[in-house]
Amino acid sequence: MGSLEDQETHILMVGLPFQGHLNPLLKFAKHLARPNLRFTLATTEVARDLLSAAATTDECHSPVDLTFFSDGLPKDDPRDPVSFIESLRHVGAKNLSKVIEEKRYSCVISVPFTPWVPAVAASHNIPCAILWIEACAVFSIYYRYYMKANSFPDLEDLNLKVQLPALPLLEVRDLPSLMLPSSGSHFNTLMTEFIDCLRYVKWVLVNSFYELEPKIIESMSDLKPVIPIGPLVSPFLLGADEDKILDGENLDLWKSDDYCMEWLDKQARASVVYISFGSLFKSSENLVESIATALKNRGVPFLWVIRPKEKGENVHVLEEMVKDGQGVVIEWGPQERILSHVAVSCFVTHCGWNSTTEAVAAGVPMVGYPDTIDQPVDAQLLVDVFKTGVRMRNDAVDGELKVTEVERCIEAVTEGPAAADMRRRAAELKQAARAGMALGGSSAHNMDLFINDLKIVT
Repeated sequence: MGSLEDQETHILMVGLPFQGHLNPLLKFAKHLARPNLRFTLATTEVARDLLSAAATTDECHSPVDLTFFSDGLPKDDPRDPVSFIESLRHVGAKNLSKVIEEKRYSCVISVPFTPWVPAVAASHNIPCAILWIEACAVFSIYYRYYMKANSFPDLEDLNLKVQLPALPLLEVRDLPSLMLPSSGSHFNTLMTEFIDCLRYVKWVLVNSFYELEPKIIESMSDLKPVIPIGPLVSPFLLGADEDKILDGENLDLWKSDDYCMEWLDKQARASVVYISFGSLFKSSENLVESIATALKNRGVPFLWVIRPKEKGENVHVLEEMVKDGQGVVIEWGPQERILSHVAVSCFVTHCGWNSTTEAVAAGVPMVGYPDTIDQPVDAQLLVDVFKTGVRMRNDAVDGELKVTEVERCIEAVTEGPAAADMRRRAAELKQAARAGMALGGSSAHNMDLFINDLKIVT
């Protein structure tokens, strides 16, 4: 194959129709942009209408072409995770093959949880990479468990301790939920298939950076090496020109309530608590009431993403604070812009990996309140490895989140005795993230190596 200067290299990226899958792929394309390098992003047809409804910019400005394939389910199907995964297991390979046959691709890059994709790429003699969209630590846990590289305790007992190379001490309950018996056989099978599909995978690219997880990355070098190429965030979070083309664009499945930025502009520096539990978490009224009461007791301004927004509107104490001007509630917002705003003091988060890396890149301390999948691991990394926040826990007796626990955590990251150290560490990681993605940095260097490898194998 000739050089990139005289021949186009076309990369096909494949993701499921979730915010947490599509946006890392989009950011990857932004950061990997080179002359004669072209990207197409393929996802299932259910995303087409969602993307169109949420669009705020002309699609022609996207750095990637979009294409869609059928997941095999009727349009009005609710697509619960089990039926969605099972349908794709049967029809995904055939329908994606039709996409591949339409054009000449030099590489296929897939997110996890589509373990049938690498085999499709292999059948077309196309080299394949995985873009691992969770922490290197989480990949390490899955790999060591399913490849039996390390011993694990009985996963039925959630209280048992798990000690793995380069990782903080975990309880079984804090392992990725998809590997636990309580998640059911469907998800366990999915992860087994994922580890098996790695035999077709030449590169495991990870949305992380060496300076964030150095010991964990090194611990995988003799097993299945991981290649950190992140953080995959918008360039402005890494210090790039605010006016850079495409800089602030995401593939959003919901319309953003951008007016919140005007409200932030009126708040004092480092005064606002930003709260968001991601795109999939559904807030209960009890949870909303506990956090709202804690915010009222502390008298701090807040910006809160609540999905569905009606859960917030049904909580009297929250509605009163909004009326009094103490805070703003939105259903969806420009999170990277919010995190980079000087008014934000801390981030109360579910610890999804995209949110975690965005907060790291913005230098914002965090209060972690994990729910499922990789989030409990990320929360432990936040406390024990990154040292930029604390973990908020439900009551051990009744399983509910208490007002006193919310207050404790917010105080810990804003005013407590360790708050200054957390802010200092957050600032250090912010600079490390920028350095890693800058010319000659660790992640930028890994991206260059990936492109060079791609030129050789194709």
